[in-house]
Amino acid sequence: MNQKISKVMQETKPKKPILKNALRAFLVGGLICLFGQVLIFLFQKGFNFSKEEASNITVGLLVLIACLLTGFGVYDRIGQFAGAGTIVPITGFANSMASSALESKSEGIIVGIIMNMFKLAGSVIVVGVLSAYILGLIRYLWGLIV
Repeated sequence: MNQKISKVMQETKPKKPILKNALRAFLVGGLICLFGQVLIFLFQKGFNFSKEEASNITVGLLVLIACLLTGFGVYDRIGQFAGAGTIVPITGFANSMASSALESKSEGIIVGIIMNMFKLAGSVIVVGVLSAYILGLIRYLWGLIV
């Protein structure tokens, strides 16, 4: 009986368009990164910023754009279309922080917005700091060996 049910479920289960989803994610993620590179180029050539200055301004601008798109509900629609393609580190993190703030604004500023944003950010910050420490230690030790 269970085998028949499992067989029917397998036969009627809709196929997931894995290749189509992967292509969408690749294209949208690539377009986000391309947009960032174009901004860096424009800041360097149009405003004579150094590469580091242009990169810093671009990061801030990408965070601002992602937060605004999240607030207007556009980033969610892009995410539904592109899936994992919108999880480019800078814009994806900005989207998750802005979404967390918007979802919990009814609980108040301190308890709702700030606390819920840092619940999300805390794990990311801890992993980032720990990874930086480990890689720094490896690089330091490698310098002693070589």
